[in-house]
Amino acid sequence: MKRFLGSVMDKVGAMVDRVLTGGVLLKIGAVFLVLIILYYPIGMILSNKVDDDIAYEPPVTEGGSASVDMAAGLIEREVEVNGWVANNPFFFPSGALDNMPEFQMGILYALSRYTLEMSDQIGRTRGSSQVDKDLDLAAGRLKLPGTVWHFDFSTSLWPQSTSEDQYMAARRALLAYNARLAKGDAVFEARADNLQATLDRFAKDLGSASALLDRQITEGGFFTFKDDNVFYATKGRLYGYAMVLKAMGVDFANVIAERQLDTAWSQMVQSLEQAAEMDPLVVFNGTPGGLFPPSHLASQGFYLLRSRTQMNEVIAILQK
Repeated sequence: MKRFLGSVMDKVGAMVDRVLTGGVLLKIGAVFLVLIILYYPIGMILSNKVDDDIAYEPPVTEGGSASVDMAAGLIEREVEVNGWVANNPFFFPSGALDNMPEFQMGILYALSRYTLEMSDQIGRTRGSSQVDKDLDLAAGRLKLPGTVWHFDFSTSLWPQSTSEDQYMAARRALLAYNARLAKGDAVFEARADNLQATLDRFAKDLGSASALLDRQITEGGFFTFKDDNVFYATKGRLYGYAMVLKAMGVDFANVIAERQLDTAWSQMVQSLEQAAEMDPLVVFNGTPGGLFPPSHLASQGFYLLRSRTQMNEVIAILQK
């Protein structure tokens, strides 16, 4: 028996020696290293999606607001369909992305501004009337940052509500408002003064966005990692406004027709769409007016200011 056990142990020992001396562990380690190296680039490629589809159409609530449906649809698309990546930690490949999260947060910023206007102006009869509970909830949730994950050990050891949770709660509130609106149990004041006030705040926000572009053009270099962040954040904001305003054209169709704004409105939305569709392979911050390299930030700024000018023209007509 002792001889048998000794023979077995000798064979096991010899097998271990062959594995170690034969480089099997080294090969396993090499394969593991290759997988780690490929994990991030392949994962980033599969995760990355800057969805600037201007033909996107959300599910429709019959009898509801087209712009509310658009806001709710864009939230669902970016959070659930495309996947929210701005709060992904480092061990997710998408956590290393920067253009997609900047674009997504730009869209949500524009939707936040729109929802605030719905809560303050359009979704109530007058300034002294009660704020709609669903619009108020949606506006509050969309103000929250997009970088909150399940855990933040700097503040607590307990799980917390993520950005996705907050934004999807805002979507449900918007859809609840629209369902009540379709039944006649909610307010949507499609008046010229409400449209004017909303456009005025959007135009002021675009002015703020142009200032950010100007600062980056002035302070940035030929190519820095911040150039594309500013570009895609602005792109997302312009895309969000383009989609919301296109839908608001349906909600305020009577006002637009009455004030003969069809052409001016279409030109304004088209300029926003042109800015939102800019998609350079690499974002360069060359000298404006220079031969090479191009200045994509300056080009984006042109369409931004053009759409803002057209927005102010629409506002001027509404004031008459």
